[in-house]
Amino acid sequence: MELKVVRSVFTDTSIMGKMYLDGKFFAYTCEDKDRGLNGDCSKKVKNKTAIDRGKYEVILSFSNRFKKYLPLVLNVCCFEGIRIHGGNTSENSEGCILIGAEGDMKNRIWNCAGKVNSLVAALKTYERKEKIWLNIVNE
Repeated sequence: MELKVVRSVFTDTSIMGKMYLDGKFFAYTCEDKDRGLNGDCSKKVKNKTAIDRGKYEVILSFSNRFKKYLPLVLNVCCFEGIRIHGGNTSENSEGCILIGAEGDMKNRIWNCAGKVNSLVAALKTYERKEKIWLNIVNE
């Protein structure tokens, strides 16, 4: 299974985009600012930096912070504990990818809980059969 995040709107504080599951639109996304890390961790601003574009493996694991199972993005250079979860603005992210059912494509998404639950349910059906990949690209 492939999750794909297409980043399309870059602001001074955030990145807005869309998530696709196996090529079908699934959710709006919101992330922290792209600081062009390209593996250079010295450019990272703690809790205000998006992860690099690229391809990452994803697993479901229990989040002690959120007290539920959430997607965990593995082997992210300069980061630990990157998850896909709900939130409304980049202020709700610490490098994570936020998803929601609606978004203004400026700086905000909403109706997140249902989308997160749907994503977890979809990933549960795949995780035992095949690897789950996240591909992050710029539009």
